Amino acid sequence: MADIDLKRVHHLGMKAARHAADEMAADLGRKFGLAGRWEGDILHFDRPGVTGKLALTEKDLHLTVTLGFLLKALRGSIERAVHEELDSLFATKGAAKPPAKKPVSPKSGSGGRKKAG
Repeated sequence: MADIDLKRVHHLGMKAARHAADEMAADLGRKFGLAGRWEGDILHFDRPGVTGKLALTEKDLHLTVTLGFLLKALRGSIERAVHEELDSLFATKGAAKPPAKKPVSPKSGSGGRKKAG
């Protein structure tokens, strides 16, 4: 049974999601010595004490991580770091709140006064 089991919806599409997963694997490789390999749309990664996989589809991801005995004590901090990494790499571009629309001017036409008549 996985110690960390996360599912997320994303709106990146498959190509961008794979790119984000590659960035995550490279970062984790630098930080923790994890090695990753793709098998279809599943990125498998491991090192002594950690095994896991990141399964991607066009619209979601599923990350499972199994920790060795010594790393189980750090599960909370590892899970927080994973959440931050996923938030950073799989965030929807343009998801920020759109700017407010400018108020419509009460004047009509060219902005001049209407002639009485």
